[in-house]
Amino acid sequence: MILDHRIYTCRPGTIRKHLALYEANGWEIQSKHLGRPIVYAAVETGDVNSYVHIWVYENAADRDAKRAALQADPAWKRYLELSAEAGYLVKQENRILKPVPFFGT
Repeated sequence: MILDHRIYTCRPGTIRKHLALYEANGWEIQSKHLGRPIVYAAVETGDVNSYVHIWVYENAADRDAKRAALQADPAWKRYLELSAEAGYLVKQENRILKPVPFFGT
């Protein structure tokens, strides 16, 4: 198992608008291809203009296949266009995590 940990930062004052745009245009299609994330949360302390989501995959090949299908979907492409037009996002960080042996799966 691998975890795809993503942190997105929005321009100050726009996170609610961005999340509303995503809920209306991105959530359903992304969940269709990737499954439901184990975390999708707004940051409450620290950089409050950011949010985090964590997706679970069997391995790198599973992640690659699911993300390729998502990127090929016209509905996802349309969401990305809407998001770019809105201009709310200013930063993205991605980390691939592997659980340590004693944690279990």
